Amino acid sequence: MRPPEKSESGTRRPASFDVEEKNTPQSDVVTPARRSPRSFADDVAITPDEQDPFISPSELTTEAIPVAQPRARRRFSFANLAIGAFGTFLSLAFGLWADRVIRDLFARADWLGYAALAALGLGMLALAVIVGREIFGMMRLSAVQTLKVEAEEAVRSPRPLAARSVVAALGKLLSHRAETARGRTALDATKDEIIDGPQLLDLAERELLAPLDRKARSLILGSAKRVSIVTAVSPRAIVDLAYVLFEVTRLIRAMAELYGGRPGTFGLLRLMRDVIAHLAVTGSIAVGDSLAQQVLGHGLASKLSSRLGEGVINGLLTARIGIAAMDLCRPLPFRAVKRPGIGDFLSDIASIGGSKSE
Repeated sequence: MRPPEKSESGTRRPASFDVEEKNTPQSDVVTPARRSPRSFADDVAITPDEQDPFISPSELTTEAIPVAQPRARRRFSFANLAIGAFGTFLSLAFGLWADRVIRDLFARADWLGYAALAALGLGMLALAVIVGREIFGMMRLSAVQTLKVEAEEAVRSPRPLAARSVVAALGKLLSHRAETARGRTALDATKDEIIDGPQLLDLAERELLAPLDRKARSLILGSAKRVSIVTAVSPRAIVDLAYVLFEVTRLIRAMAELYGGRPGTFGLLRLMRDVIAHLAVTGSIAVGDSLAQQVLGHGLASKLSSRLGEGVINGLLTARIGIAAMDLCRPLPFRAVKRPGIGDFLSDIASIGGSKSE
């Protein structure tokens, strides 16, 4: 190695140095120990859902809630054949009658015949629009129930593709509701993210259906309060029955329109029949001493008269019908959001009876 030379200015010039490499003995090198592959299946213990502290009890009991299944296609029926045959015969008879009337009017005056043709054409056009709306309403109701079944299948599927399809159909179904605009924007932002199917459906339920669930609860509570007040002050039982039927019909229609059903007249009748069947399946239609004890056991026995007590019970029955309609019209089953119960409306409806008695 040469010593560095100094320049005339006193600074040291750059020089090169030889670095001797140190040879490390092979014995000092530590080689990591290799282990043979083995399975850890025997060492993993799976905690049951009943003992998992991260799963709430409501998530375990939501599967017990009956969900309306799409109706199976009916078999051949002689009653349907008779209805179709008589309907065809009456249609032909009406056509012959209309033809005879129009011919007679043309024989009297041409303008009468043309006026009859115009009136008949407008009537047929209006009838076609009514039939089309009824068919479209039935298809919307069937689409809601089909979407609910597809959501249940997507929860059990390990791939998120089915859940993405359900979320897209749900967003399209609820695109007319202003309450879902923020939720649809939040779901559109997750298109490029990797989310499991069940978690994606839970997110869609919170973002899209939670605002509608709050409005559905206000609809049920408003109908129950009105039924409770009217039936408490009405003098006749027939008035009670007529108003309850009117209020229940309006509530079921509003619930279907809220969740994207939009039923027509025949669709509404079918939906009311399904709601009654749903109540019969869940056992919510039975009313006895237990319901009266729920109402009168909150310190209101001394304040409520017999009429007020009947009004409160009728209000609770209306709330039960509203909850059944909510179960039936909701496009997704209750998973991430708590299902409302009769206890959520009990204090609000009972407070009406207490305020009236005072």
